[in-house]
Amino acid sequence: MSFRKGFEVKFGYGLRSKSQTQRVVGDVNCSLVVVDGLKQSCWANMPTELLRDVLIRIETSQDTWPSRKHVVACAGVCRSWRQIIKEIVKAPQLSTNLTFPISLKQPGPRGSLIQCYIKRNRSNQTYYLFLSLNQVSTDDGKFLLAARKCRRATHTDYIISLNYDDVSRGSNTYIGKLRSNFLGTKFTVYDAHPPICGAKVAKSHSTRLVSSKQVSPRVPAGNYPVARVSYDLNVLGSRGPRIMQCVMDAIPASAVEPGGVAPTQTQFLHSRIDTSPSIPFFRSKSTRIENLQSLPLTSQNEGTLVLRNKSPRWHEQLQCWCLNFNGRVTVASVKNFQLVASPKNGVSEQAQETVILQFGKVGKDVFTMDYQYPISAFEAFAICLSSFDTKIACE
Repeated sequence: MSFRKGFEVKFGYGLRSKSQTQRVVGDVNCSLVVVDGLKQSCWANMPTELLRDVLIRIETSQDTWPSRKHVVACAGVCRSWRQIIKEIVKAPQLSTNLTFPISLKQPGPRGSLIQCYIKRNRSNQTYYLFLSLNQVSTDDGKFLLAARKCRRATHTDYIISLNYDDVSRGSNTYIGKLRSNFLGTKFTVYDAHPPICGAKVAKSHSTRLVSSKQVSPRVPAGNYPVARVSYDLNVLGSRGPRIMQCVMDAIPASAVEPGGVAPTQTQFLHSRIDTSPSIPFFRSKSTRIENLQSLPLTSQNEGTLVLRNKSPRWHEQLQCWCLNFNGRVTVASVKNFQLVASPKNGVSEQAQETVILQFGKVGKDVFTMDYQYPISAFEAFAICLSSFDTKIACE
């Protein structure tokens, strides 16, 4: 059974009748909208130290999905609960947990891979990302992201959404896209939210204004380029491995070294999420945009992080190209790859051997996706989507 509702919490207690229309909906890092009855409830008036101790115990004990949903529920009780949850729940790079939707935009943990898998639906050209809950099976997982392929005259778009059922550019849960050129050899990953302070929005005819019913004043739904993926011509055609390179525009090359730091989003700016009692994540109806944690742009002198696919070795007995996926990939496919830091970054040899993202086939329309610091689940998913696209000039 798949957890298709994503980061979803339904507030059933005291919120169903029309006379009790209080809703607590807001992003984990935004101000909470609290109204009359709920604001003065007994839950909000619990002693701070006692409440903190209880929530710490819950956060510590509910460290895996699906039980992790109770931590998300606690953040929606009232302002005081929400504030404490914000303080005790750490980013994935520290906790290795994906708790709130913003976790999908934050770098993964250092030194360990977060194991996920992607399911492809050929009939409607959609792709679904799940968090692996069982290393043995991919039949049960926590839904994270969905993508839909949209062919255009001169390019192809992969629309990425937090909603399992509504994957469209106009969706309230749209968070970004992957765009390819006509040949399917060059791709750009766009984030719908500014990844770091000072990020510049790309010019696009598809940039639209969010309805004033959702956000006021109206703000543009941005296209912020965060990564570029390119595939080089393979002289061996489909018989040889692909040659792949990724330029992470918002991540400095030093991020792969010990002590290196990658920019981390702390909230979704330019809210696009319509409020309702049951949505993939908490979102505030407040029209204010909170200040994003100040993060420096990648220095031009330092350079951006460049990733390349790890070169496979030819296996004489099997008569095929092989990579060590440590049991996570079981079916040979030209789509399989491992990304490591490129020598162009000027980083140590050890950093060049560390697998940052690996993707491979395990069954019909089922693929594993494992990633770690300094890239996020959103970036990893977008990069893997590029492997599905037809590459006229490379194969």
